[in-house]
Parts: sequence; C-alpha cells; structure tokens
Amino acid sequence: MPITGGWSPRCRRDRMAEHSRAWVCCQLGAREHFMVPAALHRRGVLSRLITDAWLTPRSVLRAAAPRLRDRFHPGLDGCVTAFTRSAMAFETREAVRGSSGWPHMLRRNDWFQAKAIESLRQQDAGEIVLFSYSYAAQRLFAYARQRQWTTVMAQIDPGPEEERLVARLHAAHPGLEPGWQPAPEEYWRRWREEIDLADHIVVHSEWSRDALARAGVKAEKLAVIPLAYEPPVEAAAFERTYPDRFTEDRPLRVLFLGQVILRKGAAALLDAARELQHEPIEFIVAGPNALNRNVERAPGRIKWIGSVPRGRAAAFYRDADVFLFPTQSDGFGLTQLEAQAWRLPVVATDRCGAVVRDGVNGRRLSEGSGAEIASVLRDLARDPARLEAMSRSARVDQRHSPDQFAAALLDRVSSSTHAIEA
Repeated sequence: MPITGGWSPRCRRDRMAEHSRAWVCCQLGAREHFMVPAALHRRGVLSRLITDAWLTPRSVLRAAAPRLRDRFHPGLDGCVTAFTRSAMAFETREAVRGSSGWPHMLRRNDWFQAKAIESLRQQDAGEIVLFSYSYAAQRLFAYARQRQWTTVMAQIDPGPEEERLVARLHAAHPGLEPGWQPAPEEYWRRWREEIDLADHIVVHSEWSRDALARAGVKAEKLAVIPLAYEPPVEAAAFERTYPDRFTEDRPLRVLFLGQVILRKGAAALLDAARELQHEPIEFIVAGPNALNRNVERAPGRIKWIGSVPRGRAAAFYRDADVFLFPTQSDGFGLTQLEAQAWRLPVVATDRCGAVVRDGVNGRRLSEGSGAEIASVLRDLARDPARLEAMSRSARVDQRHSPDQFAAALLDRVSSSTHAIEA
C-alpha cells in the first residue's frame, strides 16, 4: 500500500549531504510519469513525493480504479505520501453532484492542496525546497513561505497568453469545439498569486518563457529547462522501415496522438486531410476527441481511434510513418519525445519545445496551417527514402535525460542562493 502518513527516511541518500536543502515534490496527477521526483531521488536530494493517488502493482485498489493504474513509479516506492482512498472518495462525491469543467478542477486543486498541507505539517525541520506545478500550488507556496522554504514552480503551459490565442482560434472556428470555455477569473487570480509566491519558475520551452514574460512574469524568476524524459527500454533496439513507395494499399501513415482540440491544431489537421483525400496518405487520430462529432464524417482518409490508454500508445508510434504535432501552443509537447524514442520523424510547429531539426529528424512547420501540413506530407509521401533517413536520425537528445534535468534544477536553485549570500 502507498504511504499515507508522514515523512519516510527511506527516501534520503548519503548524497543529500552535498546539498544544503532537501526537496519535497507536490504533484497532483501523474504528470510526466513522475519523472521530476524520480530524477531528484536519483540525485539523492528528494525527501518525499506528495501526490493524490499511488497504486503499487499489488494494490487491491487497482481493480476498483483502472484510471489510476499509471499512478506508480518503481523508483519512488517508499518515498511517497498519497491519499488514494480519499482521492477516490472525492471524485465519487464530485460525480454524484454532477461537477465538471472548471468548477470541478478548482475544487480538486483545493482538495489536494489541503491534504498536502496536512502532510507538510509533519515535515522534519530544516531547509526545504518545495516543488510543485502551476495551478495547484497557491496554498502550498503560501504555507512554504510561512516556514521560509524555497519555492519552485513548474509552469505547465504558456499561461494567459495561450488562452488568448485559443480564444482567437475558437472565434475563427465557431462550434468546432463546443465544450471549450475560458478559465474563470478565479483561476487566473490564483495563478498570479502562485507567480508572486514562487522563487523560481521552470518552463520547458522558449515559447512558454516568452509568453510568460509578455504576461508580466519577471524574467529573473524564469528558467528554461528542457523536459525530462526516459525512453522505454523496448524502444532502444527498434528499427523502422519504409516501403519503396506509398500506394493506396500502403499509404503514408500519419499519426496524431493526443487531445483532439483546436489548440493542438485539430482544425489544420482537418484541412490537410481534406486537401490530401485523393493522395496515398492516411491519418490516424488517437486521443480524446473534443470536436463536434460531425467531423468524423469530414472528407479525408482519417481513422478516428478515440482515447488510448498510455500502455497502448507505443503500438501507435511503432505502426506510424510520421508523427504530426501541429500545436498552436504548448508548454512543450511530450509526445514529440515519445515519437522520437520510437525513431518516428516528427512534423511540428515551433510553438512548443524544440525537438525537430528541420530536414534531419523531421520537418518544422512555420505556421501550422492545413495547406502547409498538406504540402509537407505530400513531399514526404513522394520520398520514402528521405523519411527513412530522418528515422535514422530520430532519437531523444541527451539534454532531456532526467539526470540532466535534475542537475539543471539543482544548479538553478543553488546558484541563486549563493548569489543572495554573496
């Protein structure tokens, strides 16, 4: 069973002595597959991870909560404070009351922070660095400031600038994504408080850094650290092959995996599929579809897969010929790294983390329009040998290694501390 009480000394290592402060990570959800606390743990500085749910492979709760089965990391077991049963009870109550959307998200963020603070009250004395993610850190950071701890926030997206961009997309495509609603003022008020309370704000792309700077975030607080990612072991020996040419019977298979929403470039995807409907090019769209259901009858060779469990995503990467990521705005876009791990060339915009080296391991889109996507895919479909060369160059760069991420994070906090002391 997951730890549900106070701090566990099993998480400390001898290397903790190299650093003056221990780190506590507060994480709502399985963001980045718990890569940040795992990386800090390997560096010997993690005191513990506080999260909402944790299910070991032998947990009796796995059958009752299939959506929580990915809430586990083998390298962290024994370092975790979790509230699994309470989280399940909370979600049940919310479902009974019909809660959804932004009100549900705000209440869940409040619930988690209240539970985390209860646990933090048991934290042993000493210098602590509290790491948390944006939109669920306001109360945590306020508590940390009371105890004179250092606060580090990972900003998961480009903030209010992104919302303004998305609002323009919806104005241009009315009714295409009927469920979208802008965040309430309370959401952004809390975020502004998080920004003020954070000593350091980590983003994963220049796109996010620039958007936050335009929103008034102080440049000295911002640090760009590439997203941490560890490729699956089984992908290491994978070799991708391509046919001599693409045909109606063996089309170019273009994978779009993730949320099917306007922000991710769904409108451009539909436009490209319409333009390419008579070409030997097939789109596989895997992920929760928030668009008007009429789009599934739109012209073009599109296979609508629907939501895909994380464990099945690898099969889609293996079977595709190219990965399409036409996002209009993203903090980074982890799927780019997942695709590269499987030697899959990526076609992406520059409105996210920089993974694509144009013409080397994929193609960079300058605007991400349907016409541009169609042009790029048409060229690739006519030159399978070029795709094969890109596949050979596709790999996850060492700068994304969890160890390098942890080193950069520790250096950022350590250097600022030394500057203050000087």
